[in-house]
Amino acid sequence: MDKQSSHLGRREFLAAAATSGVGLALEPAAGQEAAAQLSGHSGRLRVALVGTGVRGSTNWGKSLKGNYGDVLEYVGLCDINRKRMAVARDFIGVDCPMFADTEFDEMIRKTSPHCVIVTTIDSYHAKYICRALELGIDVVSEKPMATDEKMVQEVLDTQRRTGRKLIIAENYRYSPDAETIKKIIDSEEIGVVTSVDYNVYLDTNHGASYFRRWHGFKQYNGSILNSEGCHFLDLVQWWLGAEPAEVQAFGALRRYGYNGEYRSERCMHCPHQGKCKFFWDITKEKFYMDFYVNAESEDGYLRDGCVYRRDINVWDTMTLNVRYHSGVLMSFSLNAFMPYEGYRIGFNGTKGRLEARAYHAQPWEVEALAEIRITPLFKPSRTQVVAKSSGTGHWGADERLHQSIFRGPVPDPLHQRITLREAALECLLPIAARRSIEQQRPVAIEELIKL
Repeated sequence: MDKQSSHLGRREFLAAAATSGVGLALEPAAGQEAAAQLSGHSGRLRVALVGTGVRGSTNWGKSLKGNYGDVLEYVGLCDINRKRMAVARDFIGVDCPMFADTEFDEMIRKTSPHCVIVTTIDSYHAKYICRALELGIDVVSEKPMATDEKMVQEVLDTQRRTGRKLIIAENYRYSPDAETIKKIIDSEEIGVVTSVDYNVYLDTNHGASYFRRWHGFKQYNGSILNSEGCHFLDLVQWWLGAEPAEVQAFGALRRYGYNGEYRSERCMHCPHQGKCKFFWDITKEKFYMDFYVNAESEDGYLRDGCVYRRDINVWDTMTLNVRYHSGVLMSFSLNAFMPYEGYRIGFNGTKGRLEARAYHAQPWEVEALAEIRITPLFKPSRTQVVAKSSGTGHWGADERLHQSIFRGPVPDPLHQRITLREAALECLLPIAARRSIEQQRPVAIEELIKL
């Protein structure tokens, strides 16, 4: 199969979608425009931030203000918890008005932002994306854009109707290892990719953190496949230039939740502190004490919730079999209680195989980010080591994502800026996988969204 015929399935799908009423059928130009730079405003870009938790206050707050203060200014903060928001305002270093979550429209009216940055709990992304677009404001939102198919449809329809810019902040495409893999795949050194083996490992630090907080509940994040897995699943569609068509998935809760040998409401007052391997002493973390513990009286949210709470309802062990429109097949797994963090991926091609792996106890301690092995058919292997970038935030990926959004023009030869269509698909695949697990059957992407 040559390169041209390998992409025939995707083109056929696009044509079919355009004529059969699949709501995902955005014109490519519109999708690209949605991922363009934020520009066209006189003076500095006026920014309002919705969601002042850790990710919002650090990556989209303090870091952004420090590196891009010459081109943007914060005009408003919005959050459900006023005490945490006050801490965030001081931490970011801004002096702008604060608004409750019920005062979002008022914030827009009073502060006149050019852009709203959405960093709330995942299940509220779509709500604030759509409302900002309806009010005529451009949006930058953390991934994922939505946690179920109805929300995805609403976001796509609203963006199409309003014509405003919507940028989904998918940072992993900008990491050095992801870039290197993309270049090798595009070079066709291993020929046309026919199948992918992909295993993702979250360790007992990173993985467990999801089960201490709101990520442990489907009603807030859909599943770990949505909040964390979308990173990795998006990379595959980007590396391959292919769109997912169908998934058969399996999931289980094997280590956290009701599996625990000890149980309490939270770590801080747990009677099993000396015995539980997952005990986390939040009192030693001033940042978390200021942001969360001291703000608990506002909404009762516990940042150090017990990983063994019986009402945890997401899976910690997941496997997927995915068929892409290009004909590529992928086996994918995500495990959230491993002894180390990292991944292993293999691309099987018509001319050889590419393997990449990254295993480390703590990501920030390693000098080499990943090791890549390329083995052409009938030829010896060669190994390429990917060095860790000097940049901050996911090995410099966050910095480069910010640059692509707030400074321009920024060349994009590898098409790292995610289009709106791709951002929808990075949600729809894990959503389809969730439906597959719950309904015990294969689920096609086209089942999820129709006009």
